[in-house]
Amino acid sequence: MKLSRRTLIAAGLALPAVARAQAFPSRPIRLICPFAAGGSADASARMLAEPLGAALGQPVVVENRPGGGATIGAQAVARATPDGHTLLYGTPGPQIINPWLMRSVPYDPVKDFAPVSGYKRAPNLLAVHPSIPANNLAELIALAKARPGTLTYASSGVGASSHLAGEMLKFMAQIDITHVPYRGTGPALTDLLGGTVSMALDTLSILLPPSRAGNLRALGVTTPQRSALAPELPALAETLPGFDAAPFNYIVATGGTPAPVIAKLNQAIVGILNDPTYKARMLALGEEPTPSTPEELAATLAAESARWKRVIEAAGIRVE
Repeated sequence: MKLSRRTLIAAGLALPAVARAQAFPSRPIRLICPFAAGGSADASARMLAEPLGAALGQPVVVENRPGGGATIGAQAVARATPDGHTLLYGTPGPQIINPWLMRSVPYDPVKDFAPVSGYKRAPNLLAVHPSIPANNLAELIALAKARPGTLTYASSGVGASSHLAGEMLKFMAQIDITHVPYRGTGPALTDLLGGTVSMALDTLSILLPPSRAGNLRALGVTTPQRSALAPELPALAETLPGFDAAPFNYIVATGGTPAPVIAKLNQAIVGILNDPTYKARMLALGEEPTPSTPEELAATLAAESARWKRVIEAAGIRVE
């Protein structure tokens, strides 16, 4: 059987990529976390690193590169050799939020990264101080419209997921509530419990215990559907269709990484996320695993980016 010159050339070009995938990984893998050690992103990255290393046959080393609102760590991955040995533990900042929040980022948020798989969503919870006369989201919206500008919501800082979730609530419900930024979730929670601020939309695992103890009143979760961790609570989307403010985490490699290498990484990560024991560990932490194909992750990143662009532009938020 005769082979055309084009077929032979294509086969020749394909061989190096196949060979690289078969040899991958040939050394330890760096999983770059764009935040300091000790935070939730760092803990999640380290939770993934050990089983991922076992699945791939090479150690996966978590490397913390904090600063610049997560852009420093993302830039390190964007500029790495595109061979799959450098991965980014992605949070909403690097590719979804920062391109709209900042005047510029030191990388192309699409072209410089190769999607591997989704990792998790961590539902946020809308909770109000018991002094606020609202037992559900509809009553809270009505109260805010009756008292424009008087209700306040706490966040862990400008540009944080708790800030943007509040801006999404303002945008979608067309209400006027006042943002009160804090330096971290701890101080924000303290003032919420003390009644200094009216409400917060923050991590479910942090706000749910005081809500169940009667120190706060939980009104709903920020995922599109109810959470298995608190099935008695409605999703805010049941009142505001389309509301979705659950922080999304994912894994990407450097742009240009060969498809066979991406496929190998994807298979390993999806296998871990589908493991019943690993899933149970995540659910116990208030997190929902979100394994995906690289194509599904690319589509999710594009949709999330477009959604948050509307909210950020409507709120006029800028971080220098």
